[in-house]
Amino acid sequence: MTAVLDRAAQQTVPRRSATPRSWPLDRLLPAGLCAVVVALVSWTVGAPASPGLVLAATAVIAVAGPMAWLAPWRRWPGCAPALLPLADLTAVGLALAGAGPWADPFTVLLAGPVSVLGSLAGRRGVTAGGAATIVVLLLPSVLRSSLTTAELVRGIGTALVICSVVLTVGELTRRLRGQVAVARELEAQHLDLVSRGQTTAEELEVATRMMRARAQTMTSVIDAVTEQSIIGTDRDGLIRVWNPGAERMLGLPRADVVRTRTITDFHAPEELGPDEGPGEDVDRDPAGRAAARFAALVQVAQEQGSDVRDWTYLTADGRRLTVAVAITPRTDDEGEQAGWNFVGTDMTEARAAERLKDQFVSLISHELRTPLSSILGYLELVMDDEDQPLTADQRQYLGTVERNAQRLLRLVGDLLFTAQVDAGRFTLQPAEVDLAGVVRAAEDTARVTADARGVSVTVEVPDGGLVIRGDALRLGQACDNLVSNAVKFTPGGGQVTLRLRAGWQDDTGTVTESPPPGARPVAQLSVSDTGMGIPSGEQGKLFTSFFRASTARRNAVPGVGLGLTITKAITTAHGGSLDVVSAEGAGTTFTMTLPAG
Repeated sequence: MTAVLDRAAQQTVPRRSATPRSWPLDRLLPAGLCAVVVALVSWTVGAPASPGLVLAATAVIAVAGPMAWLAPWRRWPGCAPALLPLADLTAVGLALAGAGPWADPFTVLLAGPVSVLGSLAGRRGVTAGGAATIVVLLLPSVLRSSLTTAELVRGIGTALVICSVVLTVGELTRRLRGQVAVARELEAQHLDLVSRGQTTAEELEVATRMMRARAQTMTSVIDAVTEQSIIGTDRDGLIRVWNPGAERMLGLPRADVVRTRTITDFHAPEELGPDEGPGEDVDRDPAGRAAARFAALVQVAQEQGSDVRDWTYLTADGRRLTVAVAITPRTDDEGEQAGWNFVGTDMTEARAAERLKDQFVSLISHELRTPLSSILGYLELVMDDEDQPLTADQRQYLGTVERNAQRLLRLVGDLLFTAQVDAGRFTLQPAEVDLAGVVRAAEDTARVTADARGVSVTVEVPDGGLVIRGDALRLGQACDNLVSNAVKFTPGGGQVTLRLRAGWQDDTGTVTESPPPGARPVAQLSVSDTGMGIPSGEQGKLFTSFFRASTARRNAVPGVGLGLTITKAITTAHGGSLDVVSAEGAGTTFTMTLPAG
């Protein structure tokens, strides 16, 4: 605080003032005037000790007074204003000396001009004023040649007392001004802090309202979800959030669960570790077993950031539900993990329907395959029997039966293959395969249908062929599917183009003819047509089983929606990719990219 006061005082009271614009008291020379008045009063009550000194003091005041008003002080050097207090000091000294001993009590008037000198030049001004005081007090005695030791001591002592008083008053004034400046600065800081506090309070209130609104919005959103269970826990699995969907799914109200139950209470025990029966270890450490079960539940989400898979939920009435649960960590405002979120969708009926569908497809496929094979076998015997030749009409009728039987057999094969893919039992028989031969075979297979529809088919393959390692039967099946689809969805007069080329694929999936650093060799087969195209909003569903585009349905193009699903599965099994580029009414291009190294 002392340092602050000193700094404020130094800033408030300069060591040397500039030439002032207005000194009312100094210009009137108050101390000198008072001293002259005292001398004149002494003259009325008795003869002054030295009338000449009184007259001299009056003359100094008479000259210095007008000069205080008329002189161009601002154009004169900086020390010029000191002449006024010196003149005032001189007038005081002359007047008091002229008045004689009667005026001794008024020696204090010398402090006025000395203090003015101090305000102008600091301690140097006070020193000069003290010296001038000594001179003024001793000058009459010196002029009379009657200076005594007592007068010398009296003059010096008076000057020292006046200087001490002036310095003390000046220091007190300086410190008082410093304190005033500090008080003003503290007041300004206080006002600034109050203003900032009000601003911070307003901002905090706004932030609080926003946070409350966000919390209410989040709560209302969570409460609005009734078809999915949303369960939030702390880091140890204790339930903190339980939405209406969880109440509906698991049969317990929020009040019976929040802060009283853990998430593992609603999971099948066998899915979270060995089903331990009652025993000494379990009875001794039930908390440890619960922690281990919860750790098993969130292990994948903790390692990978999230986890979505089927779990078995146990309801309040003992039912077991198959639930697809998305597990994600929840963080607080500082980014630290605060708990876990479990969003579950009841998939019990959906999974049961999928199992029934798989069983139905498998059953129907096997039940149809045997009679169709028998039908085709007997048709072949009848049509090839030389002992009982068929008429032209009979051969035509039986040909139609054979074509439809073959179509049904292919459909059964597709159903069986789809069931194998879904069950994860799809395997390959890898060997060296010339893709150029596979493409030409697909073109030959589709040539009859294309000619009948008036669609031209063009093949562009490398002259030396393109050999990769893969399953020739499955790759031929995939190529046949792409080519037959292109012909089927292209109206008469259109064109289908098959292009096979070797290339290099970089990390971004771009295929180029020259090898960039780190690229791998690939074979790329594209099948393009000028047909009806596929709407952009439906292209993401093309590889879903039994899906058929709206353009196919509108144009009554036959099919069941399994060809692209099978082609995608074959391509993926070979480590490749299948991409589509299409626009409705502008044709479609399917591109199969397979590793060639």
